[in-house]
Amino acid sequence: MSNLITRKPSHQRMKRQLLIVMLVIFAWSVAMGFILGLATSANAANPASSVGTVDVVPANYQLGQELYIENCSTCHIALPPAVFPTQTWKNLLEDSQHYGAQIQPLVDPQRILVWKYVSTFSRVQLQDEEIPYRLNRSRYFKALHPGVKLPNPVNMDSCVSCHLGAREFNFRSLTPEWDK
Repeated sequence: MSNLITRKPSHQRMKRQLLIVMLVIFAWSVAMGFILGLATSANAANPASSVGTVDVVPANYQLGQELYIENCSTCHIALPPAVFPTQTWKNLLEDSQHYGAQIQPLVDPQRILVWKYVSTFSRVQLQDEEIPYRLNRSRYFKALHPGVKLPNPVNMDSCVSCHLGAREFNFRSLTPEWDK
């Protein structure tokens, strides 16, 4: 009989210890979830680092993106690299005749940084595809604008008429008629 009396408190003690361990694990899981939630929402809530491009630009390409925007948007709207294939960007960066205007090409190291950015975020050219130099000849540009009657030629005013933030390199914000 004394054996039964000592077993009962030991059994209750094990249940209590198991319950405490489970509560500690639950509290730790909730705390870790809360901390991870704060960490991820802090990055998403930082509007200064968000650019309205289609792709999120990793830190190692951001300087190239900034140089690209700074150099290209002085004369026209800087386009997202994905609207042209890589070969188009290569030719544009090497040519001093830029759409009929004489320009000073970028020099290293700026040229290398811009090249790494545009080549990483540009699209692949099909094997038999002609290298497009105008937006209305870009297969990918056309694919991004299904059902849009584009003027010929496409110009800066064409972009701004639908993409309100195009001058700030934000192609995500659209006019109400297209924002669906």
